Amino acid sequence: MPKGEGQGAKILYILKILWECSDESHPLTAMQFIEKLKDYGIAGERKSVYSDLKLLEDFGFDIVRTKKGAYMGSRLFELPELKLLVDAVQASRFITEKKSEELTNKLSNMLSWQERKQFKRQVIVRNRVKSMNESIYYNVDAIHEAIAKEAQVTFTYWNWNEKKKMVPRRVGNRYQVSPWALLWEDEKYYLVGYEEVAECMKHFRVDKMRDIRVVDTTRLGEGIFSKQNIESYRVEHFSMFGGKTETVTLKVGNELAGAVIDRFGQDVWLRPVEKDHFHVVVDVAVSNQFFGWVTGFAGAIEIVAPVWVREQYKSLLEKILNWDTKGGGCNVFDGT
Repeated sequence: MPKGEGQGAKILYILKILWECSDESHPLTAMQFIEKLKDYGIAGERKSVYSDLKLLEDFGFDIVRTKKGAYMGSRLFELPELKLLVDAVQASRFITEKKSEELTNKLSNMLSWQERKQFKRQVIVRNRVKSMNESIYYNVDAIHEAIAKEAQVTFTYWNWNEKKKMVPRRVGNRYQVSPWALLWEDEKYYLVGYEEVAECMKHFRVDKMRDIRVVDTTRLGEGIFSKQNIESYRVEHFSMFGGKTETVTLKVGNELAGAVIDRFGQDVWLRPVEKDHFHVVVDVAVSNQFFGWVTGFAGAIEIVAPVWVREQYKSLLEKILNWDTKGGGCNVFDGT
């Protein structure tokens, strides 16, 4: 920008300098403002710098003035908050490496350049398995749009086969679903929606959805969804896919109280039955995934009631013990 031009925008450049170059540890003097304005081809003087700072304060910006200079006080996000957000972005398996880097850079631009250097040093990209499906970022947006419009979505749904290739379900025929909620569980996004063909609520992995379209059709299933406690749905179905929902009594070792609360929430009642055990009554989807969760605690959790669930679990364990390669085996963990 030629010298002398841009005076009308000087106050905006003052704000830009405050945002990018100042913080509590790095206040700027009037002379430093003047020097930095020169980089933009704008002349400045002490009186006009102080006047611009006062205008920005009157407008509502949190500008702190000290004997050492002025700096931007509160920001939209503080450094510790942004570190948490970035860690969440980098930990999310559904966000690709490329998109993680883009979001991290955008978040870092909300800091001063001094904080940005510390921010970069603090961020450690861990060796996590990230999604290869870039479209999930836009799938989530499309689903939010459909929920806001109370419309339906259509999509194809894909799964991995034994050759490590993604193949479409239903021979590539499109699903049509009325979306009601997006849930986050076990580092994955799920769409919870009503499928008219099946006449029930279902959930779908968002990263397995392709070519998602919002269609101009009013969504269905409001009556069913309104009766469904979404938190209960999450506890009953996620990581325990499919199966009949049943009230089950479990006998659990005291050392696993934390695991039970993590799984079913803080509202569950832990009733002591022995010195080292308690009973807990929970609603679950009785399935191989539920039985697999119980088995993972190596006998420290016992299914007490109802009898049919206990017998079904016993039958599954016997089938696993009698497994042989000719018989084909039993897939305990065949979740979505």
